Amino acid sequence: MNISSSSHPLTGYGWDTDWEAAFAPYAEQGLVVGRVVRVDRGLCDIVTAEGTLRADTALVTPRDPLKVICTGDWAVVDTVADPPLVRTYLPRRTAFVRNTSSKRSEGQILAANVDHAIIAVPLTGDLDLGRIERFLALAWESGAQPLVVLTKADLVPDPVALSYLVEDVETTAPGVQVLPVSSALGEGVEILQAVVAGGTSVLLGPSGAGKSTLANALLGEDVMEVQAIRDVDGKGRHTTTTRNLLALPGGGVLIDTPGLRGVGLWDAETGVGQVFSEIEELAEQCRFHDCAHETEPGCAVLAALEDGSLPERRLESYRKLLRENQRLLAKTDARLRAEIRRDWKLKHAEGRAAMEAKGRGLR
Repeated sequence: MNISSSSHPLTGYGWDTDWEAAFAPYAEQGLVVGRVVRVDRGLCDIVTAEGTLRADTALVTPRDPLKVICTGDWAVVDTVADPPLVRTYLPRRTAFVRNTSSKRSEGQILAANVDHAIIAVPLTGDLDLGRIERFLALAWESGAQPLVVLTKADLVPDPVALSYLVEDVETTAPGVQVLPVSSALGEGVEILQAVVAGGTSVLLGPSGAGKSTLANALLGEDVMEVQAIRDVDGKGRHTTTTRNLLALPGGGVLIDTPGLRGVGLWDAETGVGQVFSEIEELAEQCRFHDCAHETEPGCAVLAALEDGSLPERRLESYRKLLRENQRLLAKTDARLRAEIRRDWKLKHAEGRAAMEAKGRGLR
């Protein structure tokens, strides 16, 4: 059945002419396409032109965890089989991936085909700027456009104090919109609805960030369960336990995710560079193209640090995320491991030689 994208029942879920072209070979085989709205223990709920069905994912369970089907995928389904079987999924446009907390250093895909990554940051305590930078690096790396939403803005009644918090996050997130929102009062919700109406959005953040409350505000009804926040530490329990894709009444779809305790990088060097774009731009002005921004003469990064135009916290965070990303890659790349080991030995030898020279000078 050939249905144009403009009249397709799945247009509200993101269907367009490009997806239609990608699915065409499967349509000729009598297979059905649908958007994955939830995955749970080898089964997934898929919304199709004929309605929602539950399908078995046994045929698309590869060893590579980044190739398993996930919420947001466009699944190709054999509905003749009993139960229906997912045969494959259409090539992803974007994928939000993080490193798992396991010692095996595996990537975990959280959502696919996402246009906007909404990073929910609660204003119930001190802002963790380093954590925001981590989320931003993963968001940029995924191919989605990040957006930082400062939730529970009604808990900061002083407008001057709120503006300072927004400014701090804007400095941390160059090129990213920062939006204070109060789901309780409805403030900022309309602006956010206008942003997410243009595609697929994924809602990310720690437990207690108010994601479910925010999702309900966008949906216009209490669809997601909301848990009370502990008074002791301001943290909440996991309200959302699976990733769910929900159609929004004002257009667009929203993927709500469980609270993330760990936000490990996964091959996110490009994303890190985007988050710290001001440092990357400074690095282009360094005297040496391979400047490590540590002790080299003519280092524009160190010069900016010295004159105060570059905060030391930003440079330390930049170095930390790059080191973490490099360590992760080294676990799966033998050549890179050898390069890191060689660089470490060289620096160790240089440091030892400097100490010996210093010692000879004192005698």
